[in-house]
Amino acid sequence: MENFTFSLLKPDAEIPYQLLLLADETQEAIDRYIFNSDIYLLHDGTENIAVMALYKSNNTELEIKNIAVIESYRSKGIGSILMNKAKEIAKENHYKTLTVGTSDTGFQQIRFYEKNGFIKSGILKDFFVENYSDPIYENGLQMRDMVVLSHHLTE
Repeated sequence: MENFTFSLLKPDAEIPYQLLLLADETQEAIDRYIFNSDIYLLHDGTENIAVMALYKSNNTELEIKNIAVIESYRSKGIGSILMNKAKEIAKENHYKTLTVGTSDTGFQQIRFYEKNGFIKSGILKDFFVENYSDPIYENGLQMRDMVVLSHHLTE
C-alpha cells in the first residue's frame, strides 16, 4: 500500500458524503447506517481516494455498508486493498463473518466480491423498491433485490 494512508475517521470529523454517494444513491439512505458505522478513508497523500463504512451487525458479523473508490483510481486494485483491510479489521475484532449487500443488477460488483472470496448467501426481495422513493436503474435494469454475499473468516 505504498504512498497510501488508511485511517479511521474521527467521530467529530465531517462525514465524507461525496465519496459515500459514489456507492449509495442518496444521503438519506447513507444516514440510515452511517452514524452507527466506522468510516475508513484511503488517502493518496493529496486527497481521499476511497471510503469504506463498516457496521457491526451483531457479535459475530461485520457488514460492509459502503465501499467506494474515486473514478481516477478505479481498476487499480484499490477495492481489493479495502477488502483486505475489512477482512483484517473483522479478524482483529473476532468476527466470524464479513457480509456485503449489492443490487441484483450490480453484475460488476458481484464479480468483484466473488473475486475477493465472498459467496452469495441470500437475497433481500424488493429491497431497493421498498427502501428508495424513486426507482433506481443500473446497467439498464431497475434495481429490485439486494444480493447478500458473505466471507467466512478463519482464525
